[in-house]
Amino acid sequence: MEELLVYAILLYEELVTENEYNKRLDELFLNDPKNDDLLYLEWETDIKKAVTYVRTNFDYNRLDVERLGRILMRKLKEIYADCSDIKYFASRMFSLWESLPGNIQNIEPFWTLSYADEPLSWGDEEQTRDMYERMLNYYKDEDEVHITIPVL
Repeated sequence: MEELLVYAILLYEELVTENEYNKRLDELFLNDPKNDDLLYLEWETDIKKAVTYVRTNFDYNRLDVERLGRILMRKLKEIYADCSDIKYFASRMFSLWESLPGNIQNIEPFWTLSYADEPLSWGDEEQTRDMYERMLNYYKDEDEVHITIPVL
């Protein structure tokens, strides 16, 4: 369910599309058709109600922080790579941080979402990019590609 929670948060923050969310929900449901939560979400036609359901029915006491972090950073890498405007990306990250479960907001790599945009206020885009790239590569595995986006 960590993956669905990530998609619900990203959808709420308008960082993924409803189609992306629904596609992933369909895949998760097909892998676990007896899951009552996934079944309910498959039938829920109001996306706002679906996102609210995911966020309010998730068992945060059983949250696998590392799994959630890996999934979130993988999706954010895609968003970061496709975003040519670091200021826009940065403006979305603080709001994303506010949407995260409170029990993980103040641990890395999630905490970076709350402050990495600060150097932009004095024109230091390079420092902001460096912080985001360290955050995005926090869970870097041996077989993953390190992401570096050239300054435009």
